[in-house]
Amino acid sequence: MAKYEKIADDLRARIRAGEWAPGAKLPSETPELTAHYKISLPTIRQALAVLSAEGVVDKVHGRGNFVREPRTVVVRTNERHQWEKDRARQPEETRQQTGATEHDTGLSVSDLVFHAEFRETEAGEGLASIFGVPVDTVLLERTYRTRYRAEDEPFNVARSYLVYDMVKANPDLLDVSLEPWPGGTQNQLFTIGIELDRIVERITARPPTAEETEDLGLKVGVSVFVLQKVSYDTDGRVVEVSNVTMPGDRTEMVFTTPLNRW
Repeated sequence: MAKYEKIADDLRARIRAGEWAPGAKLPSETPELTAHYKISLPTIRQALAVLSAEGVVDKVHGRGNFVREPRTVVVRTNERHQWEKDRARQPEETRQQTGATEHDTGLSVSDLVFHAEFRETEAGEGLASIFGVPVDTVLLERTYRTRYRAEDEPFNVARSYLVYDMVKANPDLLDVSLEPWPGGTQNQLFTIGIELDRIVERITARPPTAEETEDLGLKVGVSVFVLQKVSYDTDGRVVEVSNVTMPGDRTEMVFTTPLNRW
């Protein structure tokens, strides 16, 4: 293990142990940290850069390094889809009590601020291929940003695509003012007679774009997860494609796979 990694490990452990509270200023890079660890300033800065990329500390120009106020963590499991399907046919009163974001964060509906944007767009080659429709087929693009009321940045940015001619059977599905929809997409599809059979998710990680950095409140060095979710109905038809961009410093993904017993 490199020296800067050992120092980052020690500082991280001291922060987690409560030696410095959220918002507290860390000892100065020089002379305090260099003297404590008996190491050069560049190595100290490498260690702090690791913690900054993890979202553990914030470097404020001209002021120093501060323990970052922890942001609400989103725990996304592959079991959420069955949870959503089980709710899709529940009475509206039941569906209004909680949603997928509340499920993933442990927050309540009143803790959250929802923002949705709808627009018509045309399928490019990528989406047309996934949906199995001609290029330029009209799609409904829905963009969702949900945040904790006490925070400024959303948990993620989700862009969902539906074939316009399919969803227009229920005009309410075209009305952005009805969001957040109780029961989410699976209930929306249920209203037009569609039951989901399976959901395929592909996850990649990459550096964020400038727009994503601003949207998600990312610090330098923090990557994003990009999740593509493709939903199939019981006839094997693709009925929804969703691209979700999630900040790497506040997203935990948990996959549970039941195994058949011998």
